[in-house]
Amino acid sequence: MPRMTPSEAFVETMVAHGVTDIFGIMGSAFMDAMDIFPPAGIRLIPVVHEQGAAHMADGYARASGRHGVVIGQNGPGISNCVTAIAAAYWAHSPVVMITPEAGTMNMGLGGFQEANQLPMFQEFVKYQAHVANPKRMAEFTARCFDRAMSEIGPTQLNIPRDHFYGDIDVEIPQPQHLDRGPGGETSLNAAVDLLAKAKNPVIVSGGGVIMADAVQEVIALAERLGAPVVNSYQHNDSFPASHPQWCGPLGYQGSKAGMKLISRADVVLVVGSRLGPFGTLPQHGLEYWPENAQIIQIDADHKMLGLVKKISVGICGDAKASSLALSARLAQMELSCDATKEARAAEIAQEKAEWEKELDAWTHEKDDYSLDMIAEQAGEEGNWLHPRMVLRELEKAMPKDVMVSTDIGNINSVAHSYLRFERPRSFFAPMSFGNCGYALPTMIGAKAAAPERPAIAYAGDGAWGMSMGEILTAVREDLPVTAVVFHNRQWGAEQKNQVEFYGRRFVGGLLDNPSFASIGQAMGAEGVVVDDLEQVGSALETAVDKQMNGGKTTVIEVMCTRELGDPFRRDALSKPVRYLEKYKDYV
Repeated sequence: MPRMTPSEAFVETMVAHGVTDIFGIMGSAFMDAMDIFPPAGIRLIPVVHEQGAAHMADGYARASGRHGVVIGQNGPGISNCVTAIAAAYWAHSPVVMITPEAGTMNMGLGGFQEANQLPMFQEFVKYQAHVANPKRMAEFTARCFDRAMSEIGPTQLNIPRDHFYGDIDVEIPQPQHLDRGPGGETSLNAAVDLLAKAKNPVIVSGGGVIMADAVQEVIALAERLGAPVVNSYQHNDSFPASHPQWCGPLGYQGSKAGMKLISRADVVLVVGSRLGPFGTLPQHGLEYWPENAQIIQIDADHKMLGLVKKISVGICGDAKASSLALSARLAQMELSCDATKEARAAEIAQEKAEWEKELDAWTHEKDDYSLDMIAEQAGEEGNWLHPRMVLRELEKAMPKDVMVSTDIGNINSVAHSYLRFERPRSFFAPMSFGNCGYALPTMIGAKAAAPERPAIAYAGDGAWGMSMGEILTAVREDLPVTAVVFHNRQWGAEQKNQVEFYGRRFVGGLLDNPSFASIGQAMGAEGVVVDDLEQVGSALETAVDKQMNGGKTTVIEVMCTRELGDPFRRDALSKPVRYLEKYKDYV
């Protein structure tokens, strides 16, 4: 076996797994390995904050389908990554979190930057490896990279800092590739039997379709069934929006057309989705989930089958392989739904046309609070734009092959109705963890993985304050992106809860912000303030042109009214009850 140092074994194992980019902040804990990143062909992309680094690794993984890698200094550098690794966990991203640790001779003494780093991440990673002996460096490094792919989620490689040094004899393991099959014959046949008898089947296309590169296979299955296809929550890119059977996303601020159509289903075929509870909540006043429909669920993780919704058939399989297997079985069969294909196609077209007409007419929110805010701001200095009108104009100006990330928040959630994509690996949202400060760094990571694609990040002004420092990373590292910041001077989603449940008693929700465009300019980016609706589309087009042809990052600051969409957590809040005398008026 070749003789090398543990640092060399660590780096050579990453090279074997195709690693070319690592996000993080340099640190003495891994400097011996970092020293040989350049000759190994690995670029360390330095960031402003380690949470941003882990979000970038997430975006990189989701855009490329390959590993995203993040590293930092032991202790505070590593602890800064926890939130972003949690987001990657719920996005099922193959992120490898490398956590150099305090030296073995100092552990337990309360030394400088010492922390017990494995418990920090245990809830948010699929596998944890601790290099207890430097001779096992390559073994554990390879296992973390293999498990991130096979387990479909983040892994953690924990390395005491003194274990980078010494001499070892080691053979570099080669990557293991898991070949996922279509599922068992019994479950596939049971699914085909249900689909053959279905009169009104509907398909839910989820994140697993994207990860398995299975969009074309789901298209073929949908066309055979004549079924409307809805996207699972925050996976708007799991089916092409130009396809006549695409009906838009379910869940918060999703497509009313898709919700109406799935409400009539007798069989729902769920491909690559766990049907998370937040993605099937009532919306637009519709209790749309079909309680009496039979559900066929396909997922690569058997633990997801029937986890949220009661299912009739569960198929543990790869989304692509399972879709191919179902299509092959259905190809020569006579299906009950064949007789109504034309009528169902017309129904799909009608529901979509009605929803688009409604969106066109939905220029502003019409609840009492929003109307009050619109009237109040009409008397203020400045011109304030309605968010829905802005989102519609941004939609019209979107470039082809675009990648878009959205932060958490009210306007960003409303954007779900307006974001349409033609190819997978185009939409990046914070998923079930729902953390602020997500969109910008994630999009920088996606840009590093796919520099040929336009990259756009949406953020509200609250979330933007958490992440805007990474504009420095975009500028310094030549990773140009376009950021659209919705400046409405409030934590909108939470303020809406205070409107609905707490009598408009606003605590901690108002923001007095400076000009984010000016801050962007100070960091070396372009900065544009938009307060005229006619400027929205041209501002985006100009910024994207500068991104793709001039390598420029642009911050587009859109001045928005304080109107708000539906409450974000109507499922989790109740009207307050007060017993103490001093709180009697707070109901």
